[in-house]
Amino acid sequence: MKDNTYSDKKRLFRMNRGKAEAPLRNSLWREIWKHRVVYTLLLPGLVWYIIFAYFPMGGLSLAFKDYKANLGILRSPFTGLANYEYVFRDAAFWRALWKTVYINFGRMIFQFPAPIILALLINEFKSKKYKRVLQTIYTFPHFFSWVIVASIVNNVFAASGFINQLIISMGGKPVSFLGTPAIFIPMLYFTDIWKYAGYGSIIYLAAISGIDMGLYEAADLDGASRPTKLFHITIPCIMPTIIVMFILTSGSIMTLGFDQLFNMYNAAVKDATEVLDMYIYRITFQSAADFSYSTAVSLIRSVLNMLLLLGANKFSIMMGGGGLMGTREV
Repeated sequence: MKDNTYSDKKRLFRMNRGKAEAPLRNSLWREIWKHRVVYTLLLPGLVWYIIFAYFPMGGLSLAFKDYKANLGILRSPFTGLANYEYVFRDAAFWRALWKTVYINFGRMIFQFPAPIILALLINEFKSKKYKRVLQTIYTFPHFFSWVIVASIVNNVFAASGFINQLIISMGGKPVSFLGTPAIFIPMLYFTDIWKYAGYGSIIYLAAISGIDMGLYEAADLDGASRPTKLFHITIPCIMPTIIVMFILTSGSIMTLGFDQLFNMYNAAVKDATEVLDMYIYRITFQSAADFSYSTAVSLIRSVLNMLLLLGANKFSIMMGGGGLMGTREV
């Protein structure tokens, strides 16, 4: 009798829950149908992410296997954490990790502010036509591939390049710009700023254009100078955009700059530029291929990026910012 009563109550609970969830499901589908145009526009991007971002995640299982080409990914023998034991015992991995942190934190210091500063400078010009010309000029290098940029840099800064020829003509000695680590790393920052600052400034110019002009008019009535309006209106108003871009950039510190390094790399600066991406490339394609080992290193790199992203987001919230989701700590 008790069992029957319990079964009846359980059946009644499921029926009531189903009735409660039905309106929610119907409401969800109604909202999707109401905004079907937006969801249709999202569909190609969603399909792309599923095919090229989520499906390949199955290959991460290689990090825990001893990959055999004749057996494939699924049938290769499982080795657990053996690959990670090799990784953490490899001195070259730790050197690559340190170089990655050293170079890419330098990028955060020197490169991240560049598009912000450029956007603020362009915004200070009153002529809209001149602004458009400057935006076009500064954005154009973004559309050069790193192959072309590296060729330009080699022609300009090589031992027989334009800069060294100019130095020699003035009685100086040629400088090995691309063969001296102390000069090569700043060259990485300089070329990256030249290539991306203009394109990166677009998002900040868009944020500036969304600022209420009434704030500037009120400041003019109070006799505020242009620097005062810059530091007390413009920068505070675009600070949420700066915070979001800073958090997103923090989440890619371990993967910044591979295309640039790969094309500008030379044997003279090998030790100074052996970042994680170059290390993964070398152990995968330039030596006896060990796909399991390189996958393990890639997974470590991705985990570090995720931790940096979450850390930057948490720090932003602690400092009173909105974080990626616009939430604040109370």
